[in-house]
Amino acid sequence: MTQPPATDPSRRSRLLAVKLAALVRDHCAGEGATEEMRPGVWPGGAALVRAGEAWVLAEDHPERSLGPALAWARQQGTERVRLVAPSATGVLARRAAMFAGPEPEVLHAEERILLPALVSPHDPEAAVPESHEAFVPLIEAVGATVSREHGVLVGEIAGLEVCRAVTDPATGVDRLEVGVGAHDREAFLLMHGEIPTEAALQRVVDAVRPHRLAGADPHPLNRLASERLLRAGLVTAPGLVGAVTLRTASPPVPRTNVKDAVPCVAVGEDPDGAPIVVVCSVGIDLDLVPFAADARSYLGLPGARLVLAVPRRDAVPVTAALAARLRDPAELVGLE
Repeated sequence: MTQPPATDPSRRSRLLAVKLAALVRDHCAGEGATEEMRPGVWPGGAALVRAGEAWVLAEDHPERSLGPALAWARQQGTERVRLVAPSATGVLARRAAMFAGPEPEVLHAEERILLPALVSPHDPEAAVPESHEAFVPLIEAVGATVSREHGVLVGEIAGLEVCRAVTDPATGVDRLEVGVGAHDREAFLLMHGEIPTEAALQRVVDAVRPHRLAGADPHPLNRLASERLLRAGLVTAPGLVGAVTLRTASPPVPRTNVKDAVPCVAVGEDPDGAPIVVVCSVGIDLDLVPFAADARSYLGLPGARLVLAVPRRDAVPVTAALAARLRDPAELVGLE
């Protein structure tokens, strides 16, 4: 069954509800008597309850749908979840396997057929090109912090990216682009291309730094990457989460947009020298727990203490409940 065409939200929701009901009916045809299906509401998809199981169709942003599906099922009074998605099902299946029984089932939608999703292994992390590593002294000279994630080298001020090493696809020339996000870097290059890179970067660092300090007045520059601002604070004060040391680490999947709110990861040691993985988030993110468990797995630290660090206002019961459902449970820590 193909995805309904783009249309008004209410009509699309009705079409997706019909689609999910048809998929469930066909998939469960051999399971005996027809069970009543109780429809629910799911933004960007559809949901229903049948025979004590929650069914969720995640058409929009399926890669971030497992946590919300588990939370929705909990709200319906069931822990049994079948999650249907048209893509990203390999990642979803990998994360679903990290939960204790009843383990969520992930199904890949192929037209009118639902197929069990095959677990996708983690992609190995790419190394930063040696030619990009040459920019490290320049980044550090202006007071920015070097960060490496999935083969990308950037400079940050309290977690906010202010420059990135790139290779021009047309000329093959390496350069350090200055700015916050791809569009900002492009605009900065067009407007200030004549300024030497170090001077340009220093200008941006000096403009950004006051807005990333603790107690700074509200400003777009401290609302961006707020989860990475939280992580930057924990790296300098790891004792807040019971660690002795913390350093930044790559997430389980690369970020696609600097300006999107995505949890970020740190790794370190506790007072006994045991590994600890800390995943930071700001705002109520229902997919934080699957993401964090995947991060621990990606770092090759199964069984390590896993801390979900959030502002105190965001330490909500549903996140704690999902954290407790992991095979190796996580700890939710609310910070002032």
